[in-house]
Amino acid sequence: MIKSFISRVFGRGAKQAAHPSKPVVYGPDKHHIRRDHISRGARKTCEELQRAGHTAFVVGGAVRDLLLGMRPKDFDVATSAHPDAVRSLFRRSRIIGRRFQIVHVMWGAETVEVSTYRAHFTKEADEDRQDEHGRVLSDNVFGTQAEDALRRDFTVNALFYDPVKEEVWDFQHGVKDLIAKKLVMIGDPAMRYREDPVRMLRAARLSAKLGLAIDPRTAAPVKELRHLLENVPQARLFEEILKMLLSGNAVACVQRLREMELHHGLLPLLDDALEDPATGPFAMAALKATDDRLREDKPVSPAFLLAALLWGRVERRWHELEEKGQPSTPSLHSAMHDALDAQRGSLAIPRRFDATMKELWLLQPRFLQRGGTRPFRLLEHPRFRAAYDFFELRARSGNAPLEVGQWWERFQDASGEERERMLHPDEGGKKKRRRRRGGRRAPGEGGSPEEVAPGADE
Repeated sequence: MIKSFISRVFGRGAKQAAHPSKPVVYGPDKHHIRRDHISRGARKTCEELQRAGHTAFVVGGAVRDLLLGMRPKDFDVATSAHPDAVRSLFRRSRIIGRRFQIVHVMWGAETVEVSTYRAHFTKEADEDRQDEHGRVLSDNVFGTQAEDALRRDFTVNALFYDPVKEEVWDFQHGVKDLIAKKLVMIGDPAMRYREDPVRMLRAARLSAKLGLAIDPRTAAPVKELRHLLENVPQARLFEEILKMLLSGNAVACVQRLREMELHHGLLPLLDDALEDPATGPFAMAALKATDDRLREDKPVSPAFLLAALLWGRVERRWHELEEKGQPSTPSLHSAMHDALDAQRGSLAIPRRFDATMKELWLLQPRFLQRGGTRPFRLLEHPRFRAAYDFFELRARSGNAPLEVGQWWERFQDASGEERERMLHPDEGGKKKRRRRRGGRRAPGEGGSPEEVAPGADE
């Protein structure tokens, strides 16, 4: 449907490019994007830059998504103005970045990322800006709009939209490739992957998200060059993986990673999600649940998803330590630390997620304790809802007892009396009082010396 729509809209009437530096320009009568589809901040940024004599366009993924009838998450702007000139035009703005210098322009709660047109990178002219593997270390040589289009990664990302004239500018036949449902690398794919190995992960994410087939020439060098991902800074690598997992198409993205053989070793948490027979179905269920929530515009927690993907490693190590005779709770603590340390050896998960992940893991054994006061205390835990969702997903995918998950579903909605009847007496036992310290009991004080305090079953 999308293919026929784009073909119908763009099939005729465009001003055809006679030279690679000349774009195909589609006027407002040839496409359905209107200026009010663009965020207020991006629209005003382009208007101010054009008013100051510069060219300015909404660029890249936002234009691509709007042409496909999708709602972009953010809007980036590309301009002929250098960063200092952009900075001088907008009071609430700041220049950031070293390798790739850009300007953040703030409009209320919205931040618009503004980049200056970059010159086309050539290996021969710019070897001093590469590392030994060919990765670009500096990319602040400015150029023309046509050069900027040429140095973008895929043809469908080299599209520009002018919100003032409501025109789409296409320098690299991106519209044609959208019609053909192909993801095509601009330039020589092997050289482009060497410049930035993350493009291999981006190819997997975009092809899965947009339903595009990766062009054979674009896919061919991946197997030979995938080891270059090991040289990418871990923070940047994690950022790309998180985009993939929170794209709303995580299941398709992970499957595409497997097809391209990009998950082995480098991404241990995805190895488990795809291959562990005991916990793999649970990890895939967590990915699907995240996709469903994003499609319904519900909030999602990266820490929850990461905890689910790493649960296989945690659980396996936990049981190994228990079998060696270590107590259960210390074993679980050790297993959590071991799993996180092993993952950080290849892909560093930021420590800001650690507390939530550990709480979710530590609460899992408590769902098996259904006697005494323990279920009531668990219900009052601040992380109960997230931990229950975690356990319920495990139960539905065969990683935890289904009967226990169903018990907790009933227990939450039951009245006080019903909850008391649901308790398992073999797990709770008789409540006892703690022996008084220092001397005998006062005359008439009830109880026996053997009684202990309520809640001692903790």
